[in-house]
Amino acid sequence: MKKHVFFLGIGGIGMSALARWFRANGYEVSGYDKTPTPLTEKLAAEGIAVHYQDAVDNIPLAVRQHREQTLVVLTPAIPQDHQEWAWLREQGYDIQKRSQVLGVLTQGRPTIAVAGTHGKTTTSSMVAHLLHHAGVPCAAFLGGISVNLGSNLLLPEEGIENEELKIKNSSAASEDLASNPEQQTTNTPVVVEADEYDRSFLTLFPTVAIVTSTDADHLDIYGHKEALVESFRQFVGQIQPGGTLIINHTADPSVAAAAPAGVRVIRYGLTSEQGPELYATDISTQGHQFRFALHGPYGTVENLELAVPGYHNVENMLAAACVAQLYGLSAAQLQAAVAAYRGVKRRFEFILTAGTPAAPKVYVDDYAHHPREIEAFLRSVRALYPGSRLRVIFQPHLFSRTRDFAPGFAESLSLADEVVLLDIYPARELPMPGITSELILSQITAPEKSLQTKEEILRNAETNPNFDVLATVGAGDIDQLVPRLKNILDIRWNGAEA
Repeated sequence: MKKHVFFLGIGGIGMSALARWFRANGYEVSGYDKTPTPLTEKLAAEGIAVHYQDAVDNIPLAVRQHREQTLVVLTPAIPQDHQEWAWLREQGYDIQKRSQVLGVLTQGRPTIAVAGTHGKTTTSSMVAHLLHHAGVPCAAFLGGISVNLGSNLLLPEEGIENEELKIKNSSAASEDLASNPEQQTTNTPVVVEADEYDRSFLTLFPTVAIVTSTDADHLDIYGHKEALVESFRQFVGQIQPGGTLIINHTADPSVAAAAPAGVRVIRYGLTSEQGPELYATDISTQGHQFRFALHGPYGTVENLELAVPGYHNVENMLAAACVAQLYGLSAAQLQAAVAAYRGVKRRFEFILTAGTPAAPKVYVDDYAHHPREIEAFLRSVRALYPGSRLRVIFQPHLFSRTRDFAPGFAESLSLADEVVLLDIYPARELPMPGITSELILSQITAPEKSLQTKEEILRNAETNPNFDVLATVGAGDIDQLVPRLKNILDIRWNGAEA
């Protein structure tokens, strides 16, 4: 019986949600991460031991003394030469990837899996919020911090059943589920973000699946787009009999075609031409709010008010609301739940607003790290603040992604009046010859563009306030700039410390 769970890479957003689940269910949880962050500090405050130096002696004594009672959960970001990982392997510990553990935790439970190369974190948080707000017991493992929940983990009021976790070889677990796909141990649905990176989502066998996009990404793993699309076909092929697939109109048509016989396929988009089964009408903006009506196979819902702006977020909410309708939410419940939704940290997050409607001063932060995401974000910013001067600070994420999509990044960023680039955030990668932020900068056509350090960005925010709207964008450590920029701008715009 497992009593201890040790995480290698506990500060990752998906890893920390699992850590919180184990902690809530009575396990002794500890872990390693490379650097302290607000997330790891919060985990420590919740009673989870976290260390930051890679040394075997830093592994908790109880973990080192009780190999058979310990589960080790691993993130792919841990390097091969990591000392603690090497020692745990040599000692024969039970080591599982995060995706393998998530697959076992969802086995036998109705699973709502949200996949897509972008949009999955927001959409999965929407699904969890809508159900939770309406009082439908559910659990959720999210890839971001829900503003409403204040967490990346949602447990039903009674909690997921505290049972002995029998982690098995992931292929054996998958075979067990595949041989009895209708097995249900509880009716409480689990909402999960189904990550395509490293084909992680193939450990899931959902009852309901959403596919938000199948655009090329993670080509360092897949090599070419067709291999990525094939993984989505495999994922869709694992939807349980009698289940539902809700798929965006931009997705490769072969993905919807891979749904098993008996699975209902619902296509969605902003308009009836884009989403013949699920679409919006009467879209309008008022301040930060988007108003619209939903039309879908489970009825029409008028007067939906979404406080998180963006046409892409209207699309995301269409898919999430359709799931909520599947679970019995009425029009009135949906209207109330949608109006109450406040988004995910770093997804179109308003950091500071000042000025007047005629002359706004706005600072907004977003996690976008793919050209399509950046384009959707910036077009929505432009729609909210037409005529305002827009400065965008972008940190490219991964050398391989920069190499593969430099022209797309340049084109989307050129929607701004001024673009400032940081150096590439490497994450799990080593530098690649000739791949730098200059590759993007050279192709940007915005009137002003530059490559700056974080300190230069902060100084320029104080000395060069020639913008109405500031946006920080990226998936690396650019979020470290947010509180400092907020303080600078609050003093400039409001004359007060933030």
